[in-house]
Amino acid sequence: MSTVARPRPIQTTVTSVPSVSSAKPSPEPYEMQRHTEGVILSPQDFPGADAVFNCGQIMMGEQTILLVSVSHRCGQYRGVLGATTHVARSDNGIDFEIDPNPLLQRASHGLYALVDHHPIDTRVTKIDDWYYIVHPACTAEWGTFGLLGRTRDFNDYEEMDVISLPDNRVPCLFPEKINGQYWRLDRPYRVAPNEHHTLGNIWAASGPDLLHWGGFRPMLRPGFAPWAQTKIGPTPPIRTDEGWLVVIHGVAGSCGGYRYGLGLVLLELDNPLAIRGVTRHPILMPDMLYERTGAVPNVVFACGAIADAEQDTLRMYYGCADTCIGLATGSLSGAVQACLDDGPIENS
Repeated sequence: MSTVARPRPIQTTVTSVPSVSSAKPSPEPYEMQRHTEGVILSPQDFPGADAVFNCGQIMMGEQTILLVSVSHRCGQYRGVLGATTHVARSDNGIDFEIDPNPLLQRASHGLYALVDHHPIDTRVTKIDDWYYIVHPACTAEWGTFGLLGRTRDFNDYEEMDVISLPDNRVPCLFPEKINGQYWRLDRPYRVAPNEHHTLGNIWAASGPDLLHWGGFRPMLRPGFAPWAQTKIGPTPPIRTDEGWLVVIHGVAGSCGGYRYGLGLVLLELDNPLAIRGVTRHPILMPDMLYERTGAVPNVVFACGAIADAEQDTLRMYYGCADTCIGLATGSLSGAVQACLDDGPIENS
């Protein structure tokens, strides 16, 4: 009579699992929060506009100043071809009045008439008593490069000079000298200047004044996070106690096209070439319908941010799908800490 061997019981070892209360929670990633109004400015706020979008931003006294990019459905404004940049003013940071007279438009004569056909995407930096404005000149014949101008009151604008060679889209100025030199952050295209979504790194430059630049140094390249795989770009640095805080955009490709998100970088105060931290988690992504649909879908794009150290706030007016303008806010100290928590990029 045959017998069937019983299977031997499986020996298991049970290890203790930390309870929820005893386990160390993972810190929540820093993200900026959209204002409840959603869209702050749209084409409906400017008659004949096809888009009211990417804006330079700064405080002038108690007023919030935005330099809004406007593209026009008929391709021109008051008989002048191309897009225009207009000043929008607000006493509360929410309700803006757009000046119908453009601060920037295609010039009728001189150097700027030759090269500046599409004045948008301004970056604004206050140095002493002047507000310096950098915007990209964009032409098929001459490429893309930075033009510098300035104003004291956002009523009158003074053209200054070309301050970068093609293809270096928008140099972003630091608001003060560092070790006796002016500094800026650049975003040249490495190759393929007409492919606007890839091969963009951040560099730094310094100089004795705002017109003559040298000491060019590589700073940061894309690829450090999924939202910043193919291209990154800077905005004007903001001074904090822990370093220079910089809002950056990052681009990632997908089966549905390119997607623009936003993040942060922190630089040392006395040595802006030294990176203290880069957020691996984006602070904002195109998740809302008005950020995912428009002239350029799936884009959130900032040209700067406004910090208030006393109130511990960071405000960021940003372009949504190159069509309208949104507002996101967060803690200034939280933004700085997010950079410090993530730390620098190895071999960046």
